[in-house]
Amino acid sequence: MEEFFQAAQTPVTGIIVNNFSALGVIPAFTEKLAERRITRPTAVQCQVMQPLLEKKSVIFRSATGTGKTFAYLIPALQHILAAPIDMASGPALMICAPTFELCAQIKNEADFLLDGKHHVSLLIGSTDLKRQADVLKKNKPLVVVGNPLRLLVLAKMGKIKFSSLDFLVLDEADRLTAKECLEEMRELTRIIAFKTRDNKLPLTVAACSATVSGKTIKMLHPLLEGAELLEINEHEILRERIAHWAIFSEGRRKTQTLISFIAAEKPKKVLVFAGRSYDAGKMVTAMQKRKIPVVGLYSGMDKKVRKDAIDRFRSGKAAVLVSSDLAARGLDIPGISHVVALETSDNSDTYIHRAGRTGRAGKRGVMVTIGDEVEMHRLAVLEKRLGIIVHPRELYGGRLSKPEM
Repeated sequence: MEEFFQAAQTPVTGIIVNNFSALGVIPAFTEKLAERRITRPTAVQCQVMQPLLEKKSVIFRSATGTGKTFAYLIPALQHILAAPIDMASGPALMICAPTFELCAQIKNEADFLLDGKHHVSLLIGSTDLKRQADVLKKNKPLVVVGNPLRLLVLAKMGKIKFSSLDFLVLDEADRLTAKECLEEMRELTRIIAFKTRDNKLPLTVAACSATVSGKTIKMLHPLLEGAELLEINEHEILRERIAHWAIFSEGRRKTQTLISFIAAEKPKKVLVFAGRSYDAGKMVTAMQKRKIPVVGLYSGMDKKVRKDAIDRFRSGKAAVLVSSDLAARGLDIPGISHVVALETSDNSDTYIHRAGRTGRAGKRGVMVTIGDEVEMHRLAVLEKRLGIIVHPRELYGGRLSKPEM
């Protein structure tokens, strides 16, 4: 399976068009997209929409910020709306994602496209299970969006039926098959494969992420057998839309270096990855003492407090969000001008996911690594591996040096 995936890593050179109508997208959806001034499909949308409109399963890898959500939502919704729908037999579209925030974002996009004409249920943990079961029974949603554990629990309770399931989407597939979700996904995958085996309409599956490994494909094999593998050059945005900077700092001075960087650069909206070695709470407190409008995401945060923090950052009331990789995974917040990493991993996927929080929707962004000598060495390895150019910067006298070209 790993060898098969490696063979598919040459970027697909599918059709590139200038409008959604040329891809076969119906006027109802092109008009909705136009409301957001989205008129030209991205590369990933050009290459993924067509096979999904033909009900071909796909697993695709594309950098964050390239329009993956609409790439699978539009063809899935277009297909199920064109056919007779028996919502009493269960949803026609199920979308599984690893985090509450990503699930909520996907639901909002589905609601936007459907314009309130069909019900979309959000099925996530930390929400009353009985109420969700009642909603499924009463509203009979066309679409359900949820995290693996809650979908699994409701499926085992018999509250989610699979007789009408036509499309299944696994967003952030690599995270869904990581350690924290693995057992739930393994059981949910087995149930879905068994329940949909004899459906009149074969199940169409779309799995996607910025990074998808052979391990992920192997684990999801019962659902993805025969799927088309697509890779839409994941490094293009890294090289062309994102500037990469490196600022040297000893570990004990990193918080002060971060504060000095923010004072010098005055970024519009910056996401800071604190890493495992740093106390994000203490970092936020130190920044607040300097009157920096900052919020933090920590493990074990109350759901409402977490939502308030994200909302403040999204609206611009807080210019800085300090988080861990785990807490920030799947966040889709527009307008992030800078991403700062205070801990450098030697894992390419980690760098891709972090950098992908900026440079979205055709805009440019900056990825900043603040690290010591060991971390600068790791960054040099990543620079070569990813084909990017990292420019060293220095802080001096309250100013940031110009990048060496």
